[in-house]
Amino acid sequence: MEVVAASVIAVLGTLLGAGVTHSFQRRAIERTEEFTRGEKLRQERIDAYCAYAGALVNYRRTLVDRWFSRHENRPDDGAEARFRSYEMRSEAQEALFRVQLLTSDDELVRLAWETLDHVSEVHQTDDRDDLAERRRISRDAINTFVATAKRHV
Repeated sequence: MEVVAASVIAVLGTLLGAGVTHSFQRRAIERTEEFTRGEKLRQERIDAYCAYAGALVNYRRTLVDRWFSRHENRPDDGAEARFRSYEMRSEAQEALFRVQLLTSDDELVRLAWETLDHVSEVHQTDDRDDLAERRRISRDAINTFVATAKRHV
């Protein structure tokens, strides 16, 4: 009888040990998967925020080129500059959509839209001083977006 009891205790101990080991391994795997998922999201956010800021800078530069083309009487460049600005705006909007998909912060999305609006207004003036002020405002808006986005990565 002692042999049977010892065998039953040994089997139960083995089963209990296997169950506890399985539980710890499952928790470790879940933590690893959660970390990996979080890190991947973090990297995607960094890529999206950088792409958006870069697209805004390119769009802003194109609008400034468009303004100078229009005000320096270069009619041959006008249509091309306008077309390039439309392309750059589309790229900026596409990058903005990625930002919207990857962030859960409504304030950051609102700031991203406001920044696009500031950049879009750069060339809508006839005064060179006003252009300089709009460039400064748009540059500051882009920098504010980047600083705010930095807190989310």
